[in-house]
Amino acid sequence: MKIYKYLSDGREQILYIYSAGDFVGAFNLLKEDEYKYNAEALEDTVISTLSKETFDEIAIKNPRITLKLLEKAYERIRWAEELVDRLSSGTADAKVAGLLLNLIDDFGIMTKDGIVLDLSINREEMGSYAGISRETMTRKLGLFKELGYIDFIGNKKILIIDEDKLREML
Repeated sequence: MKIYKYLSDGREQILYIYSAGDFVGAFNLLKEDEYKYNAEALEDTVISTLSKETFDEIAIKNPRITLKLLEKAYERIRWAEELVDRLSSGTADAKVAGLLLNLIDDFGIMTKDGIVLDLSINREEMGSYAGISRETMTRKLGLFKELGYIDFIGNKKILIIDEDKLREML
C-alpha cells in the first residue's frame, strides 16, 4: 500500500510504502485526529478498522502492543527524516541511491548475488517517492545498472549488487 499526498503543483509525493503486517493510521487514533493522506493498495490488501475506544482499550490492556506502537512510531519518524533528507539531497543520483537503500529494510531479500528488492511499485511511483520524474528515475536506474551497482529481474525486482557504491553516492 502506498501512502501519498498531492503537492501544491499537483504532483503526487509518496510518503510511505507499507508491506504485509504494517498498519495505517494508529497514530492519529492517539489524538483522535483525521488521517490526512491518501492510500492506494498496490496489491491485494486486507484492511481492518478500530474505533478510538477499542484502540485505547487494547493499548491500555496490552503494554507489549503499546511498546510495538512506540517502536513503529520511531521507525516512521526515522523514515520521514530520511525522506526529507532524500528529497533535499542535491543530485538525482543521491535521491535514487537513497531510495534503493531505504527500501532494503522492508523489501530486501538477501541472496548469494546481492539484495533483491521485490517491489510492488513502478518507476513512476519510485520517482514520486524519490522526488524526481519517472524519466529521471528510469535513466538513473539504467546508469546504476551500467555501472554494475544494480541489475533488473523483470519489471518489479531490482538486484542490489554493490550496496557500498550506492552508499558512497549519499
